[in-house]
Amino acid sequence: MDEYFKEFLTGEGFSPIVDSVPVDNETLSYFSGKLPERLLRYWKEYGFSGFGDGIFWVVNPNDYQAIVDKWLAQTKLWGRENFYAVARTAFGEVYIRGDKSTSTTIIDPHLNNILPGDFETLTPDKESLEKSIGIFFEIKSKKSVDYADKNEKPLFQRCLKKYGMLEHDEMYTFSTALALGGTADINNIKKVKVLEQLSTLCDLDVPVVLPSAGELFGSN
Repeated sequence: MDEYFKEFLTGEGFSPIVDSVPVDNETLSYFSGKLPERLLRYWKEYGFSGFGDGIFWVVNPNDYQAIVDKWLAQTKLWGRENFYAVARTAFGEVYIRGDKSTSTTIIDPHLNNILPGDFETLTPDKESLEKSIGIFFEIKSKKSVDYADKNEKPLFQRCLKKYGMLEHDEMYTFSTALALGGTADINNIKKVKVLEQLSTLCDLDVPVVLPSAGELFGSN
């Protein structure tokens, strides 16, 4: 365990690991050279797994590729670089990484928007890419990967108590969908299959790409 993942597991309490799926050699070989080797080492050691009682999940990019493509296809991000899903939250927010940048793009399926990572005009060197994926995990907090209700109160622990722990292919969603006027309330939550729900939510409207941090603060 390196210092980045140690901080992820112990600093914010994302351990113990739940519902771990071992990663086969074929998958490791396929993504070698496409994603940082540090991430592949995490996969090899910890599998595709849930963390923090299932608030945060490391996922198989192959399982999510059709979803990533669907969400990005009608946006300015399409074709910018090769994007792969590397993680998602209990509420289906998907964290994707490009092969030419060190930042992370986040899909919020409930609000139908995408928060893009900053695009780097010069492809980062291998050391920067490797370090960036470590930092991605190191800086995660349970608060940052939770989802807020209509009163800006975190939902996960209440969902866990009321609806039970998620399986690796499930997420919490809102019924009715927020994009259709639903309310972010604990009583409007249900458990659903994550991939099917992400596809359904994408169909509700054309995803909106928000300004990146660099665009907002002038570093891009």
